[in-house]
Amino acid sequence: MTPRWRPPPLLYASAAVHVGAAAAVLLRPQAWPWAIGALVANHGLIAAAGLWPRSTWLGSNWTRLPPQSATLGKVAITIDDGPDPEVTPQVLALLDQHRARATFFCVGARVSRYPDLARDMVRRGHSIENHSQRHRHNFSLLGPRGMREEITCAQETIHSITGTRPQFFRAPAGLRNPFLDPVLTRMNLQLASWTRRGFDTVNADAAAVLARLVDNLAAGDILLLHDGNAARDSRGHPVILEVLPRLLETLQAKNLKPVTLPSVLV
Repeated sequence: MTPRWRPPPLLYASAAVHVGAAAAVLLRPQAWPWAIGALVANHGLIAAAGLWPRSTWLGSNWTRLPPQSATLGKVAITIDDGPDPEVTPQVLALLDQHRARATFFCVGARVSRYPDLARDMVRRGHSIENHSQRHRHNFSLLGPRGMREEITCAQETIHSITGTRPQFFRAPAGLRNPFLDPVLTRMNLQLASWTRRGFDTVNADAAAVLARLVDNLAAGDILLLHDGNAARDSRGHPVILEVLPRLLETLQAKNLKPVTLPSVLV
């Protein structure tokens, strides 16, 4: 049975603004500047919500693990934009060394390009989730049909290659619009963003990236790194390979257990 989508309060308020603006112009035509102003402000607010990855104004969005997982000292390391044939195997080796599990938000086209690597990620106990088929930079500008095609194609690609079906979706760059929530609801996918990110695609300073991730680190946090599109230091080393061991050591020192996102749904 397809889940029923319920508009978030912001969209109900938006509809009310549109109705109110139309009524105002019909009853008092001279009020049109005020009506236009109200509509512009309304659409500006909706756009701002879509540009804020951690916003819940456009629908359900995990920025932290559920409270019961936090109580048990769990955190989630999420790794985006792969798989990458050079970086991902080294990331997997580091995770194995610390007996840690991670959630990889993978691009469908890259899973198709590196199927053995994707299967190895699952074989090692990690989770592969949906990060769209092509990681389009204009994803947040797509309509419902375009979004559905991107997400559905990635869903089918990942399932056909790994045998697992993603339960979570992360929008490219975390950007979205009001069309995404109903698409995800009908596909029974949960949107997930993060508690904090390292900006490791643009910052090659491992110490600075790590500091962003561990500042006020607490149980229940969802952390974001990248194996695909990772920034590289002056020696050409992907920054995630410098950050991840230190992050895992910090988690161990704080008695925090890295788990996959699907594992906390059980």
